[in-house]
Amino acid sequence: MKAQQGIPSGLPAARYYRANDPQWHWLEERDDPQVSAFLEAANQQQADWFAPLAPLEEALYQSHLARRELAVTSLKTTLDHFTFWNETGAEDDYPCWWRHPNHQPEQHECFFDVRARAAEHDFYDMGDMALSPDEQWLAWTEDTQGDERFTLWMKALPSGPPVQLLSDIGAGLCWAEDQTATTATLLFTRFDDTQRPDSVWRFSLSLTEPGASKEPVLVLREEDPEFWLGIGKTRSRSWLLLESGSKDTSEIHLLPAHSPDSAPRCIQQRQPGVEYNIDHRPGSFYRLHNQAGAHFQLDFLPENQLGQSQLNWQTLIAHREEATLEGVDAFSWGLMLAERDHAQAQVRLRRLLFDAQHNCTLDETLALPEQPCSQMLEDAPHFDTQVVRLREESFTQPPSWFSLDLTSGERTLLKRVPVYGNLQPEQLVSRRLWATSRDGEQVPVSVVMRADLADRPLPTLLYGYGAYGEALDPWFSIARLELLERGAAFAVAHVRGGGERGEPWYLNGKMAHKENSFNDFLAAREALVEQGVSDSQRIAAYGASAGGLLVGTCINRAPEKFCAALLDVPFLDVLRTMQNPELPLTTAEYSEWGNPEEPEVAERIAAYSPVDNIKEQAYPALWIEGSWFDTRVSYWEPAKFYAQVSLQQQGSAPVLMRTDMSSGHGGASGRFKAWHDTARQDAFILWALGLNAQSSPAPA
Repeated sequence: MKAQQGIPSGLPAARYYRANDPQWHWLEERDDPQVSAFLEAANQQQADWFAPLAPLEEALYQSHLARRELAVTSLKTTLDHFTFWNETGAEDDYPCWWRHPNHQPEQHECFFDVRARAAEHDFYDMGDMALSPDEQWLAWTEDTQGDERFTLWMKALPSGPPVQLLSDIGAGLCWAEDQTATTATLLFTRFDDTQRPDSVWRFSLSLTEPGASKEPVLVLREEDPEFWLGIGKTRSRSWLLLESGSKDTSEIHLLPAHSPDSAPRCIQQRQPGVEYNIDHRPGSFYRLHNQAGAHFQLDFLPENQLGQSQLNWQTLIAHREEATLEGVDAFSWGLMLAERDHAQAQVRLRRLLFDAQHNCTLDETLALPEQPCSQMLEDAPHFDTQVVRLREESFTQPPSWFSLDLTSGERTLLKRVPVYGNLQPEQLVSRRLWATSRDGEQVPVSVVMRADLADRPLPTLLYGYGAYGEALDPWFSIARLELLERGAAFAVAHVRGGGERGEPWYLNGKMAHKENSFNDFLAAREALVEQGVSDSQRIAAYGASAGGLLVGTCINRAPEKFCAALLDVPFLDVLRTMQNPELPLTTAEYSEWGNPEEPEVAERIAAYSPVDNIKEQAYPALWIEGSWFDTRVSYWEPAKFYAQVSLQQQGSAPVLMRTDMSSGHGGASGRFKAWHDTARQDAFILWALGLNAQSSPAPA
């Protein structure tokens, strides 16, 4: 592949190289002016190289806008007193929130204009919004820098002035159920020095003079640096949940929602490797846990036993080898379960009904529109509802929302995301392939492409993540249509370390088994070629965050397998990051990667850490992106990788980096800037796949 014309003489990596620091550790000194100068020089190199592709970026962006509905109105949600929804104007980055009294739609009013909040800042991210129990007060958290440190605000609805209450807190909020005419309680989290949410606080708010509210009171502190704290509330609105968890261990404390000043009560002491979550129906608690096996089991406990020293949990659904129980949602009538079929890597929703004696009177699995697809239960605020809302999508079908009447079984389409333009969902086809990894394991690979091109090997973008047990279930992307229409295929490697085939799939791709993730990704690439889906000379890899680690390692080991790679806020300096417990996330990540204070762990991580395995070889074209305010993957991780690969590159393919100097791990704030960033990345991908000069005719 030829390098793009216009690269300035003298690479930034050559100009800023320090012989006494070949690992580029000096880039970690944020306050050193040379750091920002180096990043800006790399940005300029990228801009100069990219200049010939700028028209393609603009064409992709404009086409992207033409394909989607720009003026968006959300579905309405009816609570106890008001019906709520949001609207985003065709030219707006952020929405306005509206409400009207139930059954009185003519009295609608905008009560929160997020556009106006965001207009004052270069970066804006809404952390959480929470309505008071009487629906007359709004609390929210916002981040105006991208470093995920939030400020707490509050206002009376609909038009009270915003009052700033606290700064430098976590994103999440939860109201207790003790509201009176003059007071209410709000729970939130705070960070320690490594930006770990280590404590839950109770804030007694004055509703007559919010700015004069009392100082927050500590409710619970988590001392173990590997554990994070979060807050929630059962749908029954009876209990507040204080959830402490590491990557593989859980512990939950309960607070009565109507008396949040009570002492927290631990429902099950933590045990290493045991994860669980709790839900509640009056009379019963439900515990989903992996104590009896890796695929999880569902137990229940009569509520009147809660205060006893020995809790007598009873099995409701036993551990099974063929499926993993992933979630439980309690309603007055029974439970909705999410369970994953291991053979098909498919999640299904299951409904259980109970009588007054807690006997199961109905056990049914909801129908799926196709396989593979994503079907999920949307938030249902009413505990007694007999009508639930489902969200369904696939690689070929855009998101659709249905109401399901559990009494009659009637499904009603509420909304379907419209798709405009030449390429329509029915002109796409999705396939599920199976790749044989090095140890013989069968790895699922999903592919989507134009149906009229499915009989030939296509240029392909291969995406992977493979960490934290996250499952890459099918999702539709309007932006992806730009690649598909021009003749590319999009593939997803469901490697071990993810959760697509249950908990063992995750466990077999972490810690000492991380090598499986890399082998699986390369096996997926080979299967795409062998089964005639992909052109062996035109396969690009894409990985973001921990997926950047996956792709970075694979291009170090087999650069000839890919014509290009896109690494987005990539986790690349694994060993050094894990050796620094003062960085955000590090201690919490020990159970994912291991603690390198143990020599064998350090040796294992060093064997795959991308920054530590760069060598003189011909790398494919690389597009690397970082963010200046990223607290999850520090900007210097992609910068170090870029600098070292630039100097080791033995081929002619470009090595490029772009650092967003005004955002964090999630990238640009505002949908239009985010879409521009996507168009820029897609222009690079199309160039790398050889599809930038022409496109295959769109199907009729």
